[in-house]
Amino acid sequence: MKKIMIKTSLSLAVTLASTQLFASGFALNEQSISGMGTGFAGRSSSVDDASIVYSNPAGMARLKRQQVTAGIAAIDAKTDISDARGRRTGTNDGDMVPFTAVPMGFYVNPVDEHWAFGLGVYAPFGLITDYEDSFQGRNFGSKSQVKVITFQPTVSYAFNDKVSIGFGPTINRISGVLESTLNVPQIPGSGDGRVQVKGDDVGYGYNIGLMVQATDTTNLGLTYHSKVTYKLEGHTEVTPGAGIPPALLGGRYDAKLSLDTPESVDFSVTQKLTDDWKLYAGSTWTRWSRLKDITVKNSGVTGPISTPIVGTITEEQNWHDTWAYAIGTSYQLNKQWVLRTGLTWDQSPTNNTDRSPRIPTGDRTIFSIGAGWSPTDDITVDVAYSYLDEEKISINRTNALGQAYSAKYDNSANGFGLGLTYRF
Repeated sequence: MKKIMIKTSLSLAVTLASTQLFASGFALNEQSISGMGTGFAGRSSSVDDASIVYSNPAGMARLKRQQVTAGIAAIDAKTDISDARGRRTGTNDGDMVPFTAVPMGFYVNPVDEHWAFGLGVYAPFGLITDYEDSFQGRNFGSKSQVKVITFQPTVSYAFNDKVSIGFGPTINRISGVLESTLNVPQIPGSGDGRVQVKGDDVGYGYNIGLMVQATDTTNLGLTYHSKVTYKLEGHTEVTPGAGIPPALLGGRYDAKLSLDTPESVDFSVTQKLTDDWKLYAGSTWTRWSRLKDITVKNSGVTGPISTPIVGTITEEQNWHDTWAYAIGTSYQLNKQWVLRTGLTWDQSPTNNTDRSPRIPTGDRTIFSIGAGWSPTDDITVDVAYSYLDEEKISINRTNALGQAYSAKYDNSANGFGLGLTYRF
């Protein structure tokens, strides 16, 4: 399904991450607009709408009415690149993440006082980066687009009014396009070529949750999202630049790659302070340390240049496990309006040695506000806004052809969310 790259040009679907994402690595947080308003604090312990299918399937048993929740989150990212250096000339405009929208949809049906059934369609991972054609670091990645869409049927069971559990298998489809410029400095006067990778695959996993009403005012939630294994098969297509005979470098090669998206554990607390105020806190651990390296095996490769460049390719990543922490609050202004705010600290899994232009991210702080408006008992409209500020990071890369690129990145992003819940 997926194609791969050449060492001089592409990093891989997995290594793709950018500030368009409000979670570490290439994970997406945008599965709930109501949760976005509190910075996703209390995401596994707060039951506001049908998006609980993803956040904690055990919470479906707390919903007393059949309902549908749909929403969309839009991300507007900004990147400033400075102190760029390399053995190639070029531009460093930054702002390589286009305005991006992430949709979601959920349905919950309480069957009886114990059982509930739900469905969810959402994006747990994804990204898009698109540098300008003259980007100085184009040999290390010029365009990347990766999408993971998940379908999750779910059941929940309440033992009593205090304890419930939930489980849902996930069916996950990954697809993507990766491009990089290919230039061979060993051939004087040769022009830029291109490496393009396309593909898709389906992988399977599961989500499981536990929810406990510890006291009349304290609710606890624990959610586990499993890893998903993809066996990618596809092709690498190499288009040589001017002055390079196709017989030396060029062609279409079969490629294989194994990739695991990581498991994560979320624990959170929802504390009712008064009839109007609630306090939320939570932490999420993600096992990004699974990504030690990316190894692509291309078959059918021949030629004096193609074989050493496009054969078996290994790129070190050495990602580490991450923690995210969030705290938030909500205030029930009146029967129609609830106001929300939250603050999130989120670690990046990357390191200063292996970070590349495809994943120019560092630790981030996210401030969020939101509101819910219920004009009737059947309808709630949720809105949210988040501002992400990321620590300045550096990139320093060299490839197998002796090409190099180093730069400093300063990333930030604005996130906007709109959701609608209808109960019937």
